[in-house]
Amino acid sequence: MIPIKDNIVQSFLGTASGGYSPTIRQSTTAAVRDTVTDGISDSISRALNPIRQPLRDVIELNLGRIAEALRRLKPHFASQTDNWATPQALFNELDSEFGFELDVCASEQNAKCAKFFTKEDDGLIQNWSGVCWMNPPYGRQIGHWIKKAHESAKAGATVVCLVPSRTDTKWWHAHCIHGEVRFIKGRLKFGDGKGTAPFPSAIVVFRPTTLNGVTR
Repeated sequence: MIPIKDNIVQSFLGTASGGYSPTIRQSTTAAVRDTVTDGISDSISRALNPIRQPLRDVIELNLGRIAEALRRLKPHFASQTDNWATPQALFNELDSEFGFELDVCASEQNAKCAKFFTKEDDGLIQNWSGVCWMNPPYGRQIGHWIKKAHESAKAGATVVCLVPSRTDTKWWHAHCIHGEVRFIKGRLKFGDGKGTAPFPSAIVVFRPTTLNGVTR
């Protein structure tokens, strides 16, 4: 398809320069094309003038929102890891209800109970008993921690878990739906973070399974 501006040029040349030599026609074609192109560009520029500033405002507004979202994505923990430090107020509220005895996934700096397992202890290979608190790493291994919590409850422990509310995951449907789920309104502020987490959270409580009056 021939562009509109070339149609205009050819129509003009067909009447204005048909009797001239090829050299004259070629020069005339270039001159007319430049004139038409400049005219179209000026028209487009004038048409865009009223919306230039609103467009700039929209772009600047969204850049600000993107920057804020990226800031919130920074881990609110001491290092760039998938660990999110338990909000103390939330823990205190749950501790008053359950009376935790063991923090199954902690460090010496952030342990919530006198008895706890560190990364070096590897809580996944330890025996969980009594009333346990679990705020696991939120990376790909979280499914292993949720499975361990579910299995430990079947063996007699009570495990209260703070997890991201990822209802679209396999580990959620394989384990969490079998516990008591408490969705947290809004989004938490983890550790010393000033901003909220970029994901919603939930408390999942796995209690000892009772069948026919026998705790298992």
